[in-house]
Amino acid sequence: MGIKNSKAKPAIIIAAFGSSRRGKAALNAFNEKVASYYPDFDIYWAFTSAIIRKKTGNPGLHQILGKVVEDGYRYAAVLPLQIFPGSEYQKIYDTATQYPGLRVVVGETLMHRREFFTDVIEVVERDFLHPGEGLNIVALHGTPDADDPVNFVYAEVEKYLQDKYENVMAAALEGVPDAETFFKSVATSRTVRQYQRVRILPFMYTAGLHVEDDIMGGSGSWKNTLSEAGYEVECLTTQIDGERYYKSLASYTGIQDLFLQRLTSCVK
Repeated sequence: MGIKNSKAKPAIIIAAFGSSRRGKAALNAFNEKVASYYPDFDIYWAFTSAIIRKKTGNPGLHQILGKVVEDGYRYAAVLPLQIFPGSEYQKIYDTATQYPGLRVVVGETLMHRREFFTDVIEVVERDFLHPGEGLNIVALHGTPDADDPVNFVYAEVEKYLQDKYENVMAAALEGVPDAETFFKSVATSRTVRQYQRVRILPFMYTAGLHVEDDIMGGSGSWKNTLSEAGYEVECLTTQIDGERYYKSLASYTGIQDLFLQRLTSCVK
């Protein structure tokens, strides 16, 4: 069956991990920003997490690509709302570019190239504690898969931060940079022990369950582990629609602007 009423402009598809809870506010805020920047374009959302899709009933990428074709599009621009270019990004890329009957351009992730590191970190560094104030921990999501190529990018980010800042360290919830190794250094390293105050900065798009439970939660959380070691632990918050949330990358206007740049490069 042919495509009826083919549309000249591309459909915009935002591919995000998704959120079943408080992270939805950040996604909604970004949707509003994209809509204001591209008022004459149709915007679709696809969610890559099977668990989130099951909980919310939201569509996956393959389903949305079918919807886009059904709506008369022959061209789509896909923006992966992801921080790093790992296996999850590759799945999005393969699914989108191999979909029949649709020409798709997939945008780059936030930290897709090393040359992007400076632009991204300069947005976040305004929230770093100065060396005389305390230690900063950049909290990465990480991956449990040792063979995932994104691990090389995580290692590059860790080195970049260590080389540029004397009081900034990185640790991941899964994989590398290994959090267990970091917590051991917190207990034994004189360099780290000189600080009493620790600020955790989630380097994730949304501050959902990982931040609320694994990082800033109760028993077994990063906050609890650091507090028991004698540190004063904090994580900045922000306000969206009258509610307070832990501050994630989505909270920075500069980060949203960088994602819009990634989208613009594939809408042209």
